Amino acid sequence: MTRTCLLTGASRGIGHATVKILQREGWRVLTVSRQPFSEECRWPGARESHIQADLSDLSAIPALAADVRSRLPDGELAALVNNAGISPKGAEGARLGVAATDAGTWAQVLNVNLVSIALLVQELLPELTKARASVVNVTSIAGSRVHPFAGVAYAASKAGLAALTRELAHEFGPLGIRSNAISPGEIATSILSPGTDGLVQREVPLQRLGTTEEVARTIHFLCTDASSYINGAEIHINGGQHV
Repeated sequence: MTRTCLLTGASRGIGHATVKILQREGWRVLTVSRQPFSEECRWPGARESHIQADLSDLSAIPALAADVRSRLPDGELAALVNNAGISPKGAEGARLGVAATDAGTWAQVLNVNLVSIALLVQELLPELTKARASVVNVTSIAGSRVHPFAGVAYAASKAGLAALTRELAHEFGPLGIRSNAISPGEIATSILSPGTDGLVQREVPLQRLGTTEEVARTIHFLCTDASSYINGAEIHINGGQHV
């Protein structure tokens, strides 16, 4: 039986790489993005599997879940990968600290990066339970240390997501649902901040950027039975930057 995964934030970077690996391994992948379908997404079935939704609008979560549910003929969702995330910047890409972050920015970041994830799990709990599913949350090294580029709202949301991962693991483990997180460091994507190369040389023992495929392979591992006794973990994917 083909397993189905719902993956948010699929349009680029880690999400894009994860879709490719999951499909290569025989998964059916439903993707969520706030952007309309892009013709640049060339994987099989991409258009039919795309759902446009704005995760900052919490009132839209029930409709998103209903759309997903309608696409599950067997009522099972085997994996939920929460990759969508936003990290607003100031003028000329400046880091937004506490003094520069207004209430609207706080609400938008926390809704997308944290609260929407809890509500999506809540809405899709029957489908996740039936499949004895795996939930994978994408946190960040910025959730456990002050980062020169990631702003305060982003950092707080990712720290909160690590805590939410533990809560999900504790609450839904008895239902057979495993919940884990991956915490990427400096990964080669199209949205790297200026100065990243210097940061890598100073702080990453492997002295190179990670690749989106390296992250995606770990996400795939957490979605499969190869990780069947891993629950409530946060796996660092950062070349040793956390040590």
